[in-house]
Amino acid sequence: MTNRRARTLAVVTLALALPLVVFMVIRLDGDTGTSAPQPVSAPATSAASPTASPVPTDLTVIAPGRPGETAATRPAHEVRDAGPAPHNSLDVWFVRMMIPHHAQALAMAELAPDRAADPDVRAIADRIRASQGPEMGMMRGWLQTRGLPAEIQGHDHGTMRGMQSPEAMRQLAAVRGADFDRLFVRMMTEHHQGAIQMATDLLTVGSDLTLNEFANSVATEQTVEIERMREILAR
Repeated sequence: MTNRRARTLAVVTLALALPLVVFMVIRLDGDTGTSAPQPVSAPATSAASPTASPVPTDLTVIAPGRPGETAATRPAHEVRDAGPAPHNSLDVWFVRMMIPHHAQALAMAELAPDRAADPDVRAIADRIRASQGPEMGMMRGWLQTRGLPAEIQGHDHGTMRGMQSPEAMRQLAAVRGADFDRLFVRMMTEHHQGAIQMATDLLTVGSDLTLNEFANSVATEQTVEIERMREILAR
């Protein structure tokens, strides 16, 4: 009797324990410690993380027009560094002619400190040296940037407007005092008038904006200097 009870108790105990064993086996089989390691997702980029900002597509750039024309706006992404500004053959001709034209004005102005009697004449000569020397450097640089030579073989620069003859230059170097003042003013006035005409012509036919601004400056400044020289002669 006792043995029958013991067997019955053992069967009941096994029946109760079997589901628990099965449950534990299932848990152990699905445990992450026995499975293949799972990849770790990269953390989301926070707002503070440095990232490349996208280029705005709604920005506009003001593109200046030629003298007398209004400016236009263009989308920023369409604007590119295109190198030197476009130019035409008349721009190149103007620069090549204006360099020797300036050179003669400098040669005349360099005579004034030792020969002029009127301090106003010496002041004008100083102004010419201070402005036209750097302008010659600018024009040579303009040609060099574009791979263009400065000289024109076989061209007679003496035929340009306002250019003084070699004989007139010798006469200017040979006089002193009031005679120098009168001759200098007459010759430089003619020289400036020629430069103003050359600059004015470029404003109607040139395409380079830098040269247009330069030509306008030449015409304006040399017109002022002509008026000052006329005042000297009128005294």
